[in-house]
Amino acid sequence: MTAALGRSFSSLSVPNYRRYFAGQVVSLSGNWMQTVAEVWLILKLTGSGTLVGVAAGLQFLPVLVAGAWGGLLADRIPKRRLLTITQALMALPALTLWALTAKGVVTPAMVLGLIFLRGCVTAFDNPARQSFVAEMVGADRVVNAISLNSVIVHTARIVGPATAGGVIALLGVAPCFLFNALTFVAMLVALRRMDPAELGTAPVTRREPGQLRSALRYVREMPALRIPLAMMAVVGTLSFNFQVILPLLARFTWHGTAAAYAGLTAAMGVGSVCGALASGARGRVSPRLLTVAATAFGAFMLLAAAAPTFPLEILALVPLGAMSVTFAAGVNSALQLAVEPAMRGRVMALYSVVFLGSTPIGAPLVGWLAEAVSPRAGLALGGAAALVAAAGAGVAYARWGKSVLRPARGVASASA
Repeated sequence: MTAALGRSFSSLSVPNYRRYFAGQVVSLSGNWMQTVAEVWLILKLTGSGTLVGVAAGLQFLPVLVAGAWGGLLADRIPKRRLLTITQALMALPALTLWALTAKGVVTPAMVLGLIFLRGCVTAFDNPARQSFVAEMVGADRVVNAISLNSVIVHTARIVGPATAGGVIALLGVAPCFLFNALTFVAMLVALRRMDPAELGTAPVTRREPGQLRSALRYVREMPALRIPLAMMAVVGTLSFNFQVILPLLARFTWHGTAAAYAGLTAAMGVGSVCGALASGARGRVSPRLLTVAATAFGAFMLLAAAAPTFPLEILALVPLGAMSVTFAAGVNSALQLAVEPAMRGRVMALYSVVFLGSTPIGAPLVGWLAEAVSPRAGLALGGAAALVAAAGAGVAYARWGKSVLRPARGVASASA
């Protein structure tokens, strides 16, 4: 048990990653505080659930539209320098929202506009962050580091909203935005204190025409990249919509209050953290892991859709959370290990597009299905999508065999 726990945190032995990890813990908690505060502010100003959905779509719409260009920029500019710029820019919408809300002049249009601006920065920040991990820890620890990132994300999903609830109850909405703006200082300090000599910096790609097309061609020629991305395109669009399904499930299926929603979120968060720690201890990823994780993800999602009582629903969400993280971290790790350094930014941007950028497509569809039929139907659709993705990937991996583990060097060289 002690050895497995040590393997789960092995990337923290790398000083640069340890600094990055500490900065992320603070920054992501603040980000979730802002997300909760934005939703609460929209509801307070308009009382419209539709506008809450619009806010979620606006946050990720720029990733869908401009995420690929964000990856191209991550290949052209040293990632540490690019992250320093994007993290500083991310603080500006938060500071603006704080000032407008504190003065009592904020309007729904202002909130939605600032959410969209934050999403625009995210489109360039996310590919750089995703691809920077391998430069900090190297290929031997990349699976572990990605899993630890998942631990941070899902711990922040529990701590951030809980903290935001307390701050809103005691001080109001505005301080949440100020706190989030201040948390970016932690990331800027972490980036500043890194030792550049210890980074495995990828070669900077020269500016040339057709580099986005070359990235798509590169992925198409490599089954080791094409198959995981196709799986995530299906699962990301139709299965990863828990921010829509869980509140509807709590309200309309179990006729509960905010406490019921918090219970569902916490159960899935606990499972997600456990799944991320287990992935980090494993330290490797394989085609079999991806297909098994997608299959288990789909099965537990169907089980959650059929849960007859609220306690059994809570129980089903714990392994569902674990499998969701195992699958997402597995796809991320498979891409990072297969891609050549000069193409990493663009490939990880495609991962962001199919994972985060698919939200404006999948979330309204699942929300409509949950409203027209029931929230259980939304869960069932996601479960079926994960099972289809697993079956399709199993066939594809069987067809390509060992070639999924062999990089397409010639294509990469020409593309880069």
